[in-house]
Amino acid sequence: MDVGSLSGMTLYVVLFAVIFVESGILIGFWLPGDTILFAAGLMAADAASNVSVAVLSIGVAATATVGAAAGYYTGHRLGRPYLERRHATVLARTEEFYRRFGPITLVAARFVPWARTFAPVLAGTVAMSWSRFLIAVVLGALVWGTGLILLGYTAAAIPGLRDAAVWIALVVIVISVIAGIAGELLRRRSGRLPDQGPR
Repeated sequence: MDVGSLSGMTLYVVLFAVIFVESGILIGFWLPGDTILFAAGLMAADAASNVSVAVLSIGVAATATVGAAAGYYTGHRLGRPYLERRHATVLARTEEFYRRFGPITLVAARFVPWARTFAPVLAGTVAMSWSRFLIAVVLGALVWGTGLILLGYTAAAIPGLRDAAVWIALVVIVISVIAGIAGELLRRRSGRLPDQGPR
């Protein structure tokens, strides 16, 4: 997606729609949210683009949170009944994992393209506490969404850093891979630990 060809209200609508869908709507797992956010931040630094970094920062955090909430609702209404009928053992293991690592999983998942779509759905499926879920997704939306917008905005103001956008994108990809591996290790560790009962 060529973000540079968009401006003003068109950019806001397209960007917020992409982030909403990618944050919890199952068809959005393939969308390139990281690069779009960084590119939008770069554009906001250009006075001629008529794009506000404040509107981007607040709007992205809000739409990412609402998208995750939609994913939670989908998982709670559709995913849980299905797993209860077909995969009760898997549901029990996933519930235990989210009980122990749910908040950190939701924040870390923001940096993994496919995981940020599916993690909120799974949280709803295992009936994760709404208050814990909301705190985690708001924090994740700010760190990831607003963070990447501000990173792009700052990069445009630093000589040479704008030209290093490709390398910065590679760093984001590496972080995403590491976060994904860490999440899988936590999931496996959770499956091996004995149940310690409710806390």
